Amino acid sequence: MSQINKNKMKTLSVISIVAIMMVGLMTGCNKESYNETDVLASESNSNLKSQKIKPQVGGLKGVNLGVAGNFVILSKTGVTDVYPSVVVGDVGTSPITGAAMLLKCDEVSGTIYTVDAAGPLPCRVTNATRLRTAVKNMQTAYTDAAGRSNPDFLNLGAGDIGGKTLTAGLYKFTSAVVIPTDITISGSSTDVWIFQIAGTLNMSNAVRITLEGGAMAKNIFWQTSGAVTLGTTSHFEGNILSQTGINLQTGASINGRMLAQTAVTLQMNTVNQPQ
Repeated sequence: MSQINKNKMKTLSVISIVAIMMVGLMTGCNKESYNETDVLASESNSNLKSQKIKPQVGGLKGVNLGVAGNFVILSKTGVTDVYPSVVVGDVGTSPITGAAMLLKCDEVSGTIYTVDAAGPLPCRVTNATRLRTAVKNMQTAYTDAAGRSNPDFLNLGAGDIGGKTLTAGLYKFTSAVVIPTDITISGSSTDVWIFQIAGTLNMSNAVRITLEGGAMAKNIFWQTSGAVTLGTTSHFEGNILSQTGINLQTGASINGRMLAQTAVTLQMNTVNQPQ
């Protein structure tokens, strides 16, 4: 082989080595770039996951009961009673005369207010002004609860909510609601529930509402256009704002308030004002 050919071979070898090295470097750079992109994408996805916000109730606020909130039972047309009932909290009726307040003094751990000198003796306290304010606040609270818009749930269960677990929010029903089996109201101590019911509310015998997760009866509001009936030995939780009457059948109990724009009927019941 001539010297010229030998020199050409050496030159080609050097070029080949350089070319191989360049390919390696380029491949390494591309691989590094790919890995960096993957890392950034992974970190981005991780951040997105950590920043996911759970659905919120939308800042639903409780209903301001005003002076009506100081009463466990408030009625416009009277309170009837089958003795004995156990009532913890203040009771009042207005504008009807105190003669329509049929609870006896030993049934109430609280004050019985009437608009006049009639009513259970010796415990009744006459305070027409306080009662007028409480009834006015009760009506305002009813209007507030009924007027809340953008419900979280519309006609849940077609009005049959038996067996359900109810999370916080605004519930709207365009007809009657029935509770034929036990239900659970689940949420925190600051959560709020408002039930707008265009018809009646009926709870079957021996059925119970159970609170879970810190939910509090004082933050639960049942606004009803029609009458409310709680079956025998049933247990209810929350504040009832009824445009008509509230009827507790024998042995039923409630942890809440009964604020009725007509009458409240008791039959050996237990009524506790929520704290």
